[in-house]
Amino acid sequence: MSDLPEFALSIRQPWCWAILHGGKDIENRDWPTRMRGRICLHASKGMTRGEYEDCLATIHAISEVRPFPSGLTLPAFDDLERGGIVGTVAITDCVSASASPWFFGRYGFALRNAEATEFIPVKGALGFFKWRDNLETAPPAEPQGRLL
Repeated sequence: MSDLPEFALSIRQPWCWAILHGGKDIENRDWPTRMRGRICLHASKGMTRGEYEDCLATIHAISEVRPFPSGLTLPAFDDLERGGIVGTVAITDCVSASASPWFFGRYGFALRNAEATEFIPVKGALGFFKWRDNLETAPPAEPQGRLL
């Protein structure tokens, strides 16, 4: 965990999965960034059925232009990890136009070299955030002995 980048960006599932496994090379935003370099991907806790279906439809449309690896399957709605760090990716640029089929925002963060990591429960935040400040801690353990 200590070797992971300091900053994270929350992205709703299944878009986070698409970055890590589906070749999504642009993260669409309404705001620009000067951030460059490796960041952690935080899978937001929230995800609606509509968002899931929208991503699936986008993946199907993109697959007609840019085929995905054979056998690649979007996990079921309930199987997508949410509410924590799921991977890392490098931001190489912020663009207002791109030939990528994944670009459909006002601004796009150009992404490269996405890598999945072991899931780390973390509370999300808006914008780039220092994710270690938001680590979710386990509740205190029940006392094992007798109180005197």
